Amino acid sequence: RWGLAARGALVEAGGAPFSFRLATADEAWFASAPELYRAAAAAQWDPGSAIPWDVALEHPDEVEDALVTVLTYLIENETAALLVPARFATQVHPQFREVLQLLALQAADEARHIEVFARRAALRRTELGLSTTGGQASLRTLVEEPDFDRAALLLGVLGEGTFVHLLTFLREHAPDRCTAELMRLVAADEARHVAFAMGHLAERVRHEPTLLARLASAVRERHDVLRGTAGLNEEVFDALVLLAAGSFEPAAIARGHAAVVDLVAQMDAGRRMRLRKLGFSADDAAGLSGLHTRNFM
Repeated sequence: RWGLAARGALVEAGGAPFSFRLATADEAWFASAPELYRAAAAAQWDPGSAIPWDVALEHPDEVEDALVTVLTYLIENETAALLVPARFATQVHPQFREVLQLLALQAADEARHIEVFARRAALRRTELGLSTTGGQASLRTLVEEPDFDRAALLLGVLGEGTFVHLLTFLREHAPDRCTAELMRLVAADEARHVAFAMGHLAERVRHEPTLLARLASAVRERHDVLRGTAGLNEEVFDALVLLAAGSFEPAAIARGHAAVVDLVAQMDAGRRMRLRKLGFSADDAAGLSGLHTRNFM
């Protein structure tokens, strides 16, 4: 009816209709969208000036290698996290402009994350790490998910929610101030993405309680598709251990391994909490969290 017209504009009759798949308030709108958009717009940051790129990097080579391994993994995951909101932005009716704007800002956030991860990786290394078939298979299930609600759960609530814990871990165990600051900034962006997904789905579930069953099916179906894949790249797991350890000294490695095990437990607890907030029972939340991809995103 309104096409691309601004919300509140008078629209001349007779124009050819546009086709937007997410065209009703029940499908696209939620009450906190304007507030979230204002917060997201105000929180944008400049990679060139917000991050101390010129700080000294004095940690051992093996720690830098571990960091580059993790950064390679992060770039790949953030690429998927860019493509998903960019695709759904084209499907939202412009009358719901704050939702459209939020999706556009999410894509812009992810583009910025890719930039800073790649730039940090290049400070002391000329090559990136390994991209695995299992990792890409996990991300493919996000990129190819056609349903907005299911994608919001899989990417925003579960994937990016899990990544907030990972990025916080990387900030706490960063070998230098440059890495710590970029992880802090990226984690703040990702937390807003989680808030968007939670706000959208909470409102959808209030209007359509049976949606919970469809969301649960999305988690189970993704788990079944990925059942034969390796999950998290072993090099990434080992790199996280070394970053937390700071060296190959046996006692340090033991502490690093314990820190990563604790991280995985925190990720699980966070997923359960968010699922409970959406309306899942404690048992269902625990079961669905346990089925989340071992690749974290």
